[in-house]
Amino acid sequence: MADELLDVVNDNDEVTAQAMRSAVHTQGLWHRGVHVFLFNEQGDMLIQKRSADRKNSPSLLDCSVSEHVKAGESYLEAAVRGLQEEMGVAGIDLTLRGKIQMEYGVNDNEISIIYEGRLSGKSVQFDPVEIADVMFMSLDEIKVEIDRNPEYYCYWFIQLMKWYFGDIANLRELRL
Repeated sequence: MADELLDVVNDNDEVTAQAMRSAVHTQGLWHRGVHVFLFNEQGDMLIQKRSADRKNSPSLLDCSVSEHVKAGESYLEAAVRGLQEEMGVAGIDLTLRGKIQMEYGVNDNEISIIYEGRLSGKSVQFDPVEIADVMFMSLDEIKVEIDRNPEYYCYWFIQLMKWYFGDIANLRELRL
């Protein structure tokens, strides 16, 4: 993954500086991200298995799309870009589900917006450099499998799903 310029933000999601992604993560600076939950017509969520070559959380299961918001980019622009780059889909109507502040792990502090969208018959063409595979799982399956086998899932995806199911103990919800 190429280094990219990100906005550094404060607790109120106000831009205070800009820094390269590598520096943001090395120094634990707060920055912006987006997560997209894509669903098929049956209500199952599209889950991705991250490539074994990924620096963070290789070969682990993640939500449909997770993206950093580049400097000067809006959350929605990042989500649309992520859908195109990671899943090869465009024209998905996205619904804003929430905004959270979360520590994703050592030195990964992010304010994220979560979007939800429907594939509505569209097929995905995932990026094989970033993604090893994709699958659909029902929300009930996801909940059971995360409880049973958390080691197979990205830390942030576990936290996002807990939030999605109403458990916000480890997160701070922010105003939209």
